[in-house]
Amino acid sequence: MTLLSVDSISVSYGRLAALRNVSLTMQEGETLFVTGPNGAGKSTLLKAIAGVVAPRAGTITLKGKSIAGHSPEFIARMGVSMVPEGRHVFGSLTIEENLRLAVGMRADKDQAERDLEQVYVIFPMLGERRERPAGLLSGGQQQMLVIGRALMAAPGLIAIDEPSLGLAPKVIDDVYLALMKLRDSRGLTLLIVEQSATRAMMTGGRMILLRSGEVALQGDARQLAKGDALRNAYFGYGDH
Repeated sequence: MTLLSVDSISVSYGRLAALRNVSLTMQEGETLFVTGPNGAGKSTLLKAIAGVVAPRAGTITLKGKSIAGHSPEFIARMGVSMVPEGRHVFGSLTIEENLRLAVGMRADKDQAERDLEQVYVIFPMLGERRERPAGLLSGGQQQMLVIGRALMAAPGLIAIDEPSLGLAPKVIDDVYLALMKLRDSRGLTLLIVEQSATRAMMTGGRMILLRSGEVALQGDARQLAKGDALRNAYFGYGDH
């Protein structure tokens, strides 16, 4: 079943075009990577889906309902959780207080408590340190915290911007292992921005490569790794 449909959206910042006629679809339970060089429009795409920026053209539908131009709060209530680049934990609050921030919009408080315990099962380190200030966590631990916080909103779709940014390779492996477990155990749909296509190839799933605000290439991540098409699209070889 189609969960998310983005149809020919364009986004501008003043006179600068950040996205041009970008389209994609996602099925429930799918993993889709968005990759490409700096300035390709990857983060803008996630912000448009999450309601942080409004498209000047095109449509975005979630479960068949239009969400383009709606507020981030409305879209979050529809089941989209955004994990922005840079992690953004509240350092003076405890780990548990950070996690509970996402519960406010939920009416099912009993289920929220069960979800909190599940977060601690998935990320045992968070449970062990739940009363400690989040600002004392390492970069990888903070990444796990913000993923846990996104889960506490009971989403169907999690959009994650550069989850491996600034992390050591072993920590990146741990973060992705947790994400794949969450996808499989909870039926989550994952939309992940990664500047490097390597992680997408290692993880599997579909991949869209953006360049200069446009979709330059798309397909199965592992299949795209087998030829020169990915490298050519990334660097613009063959363009006229």
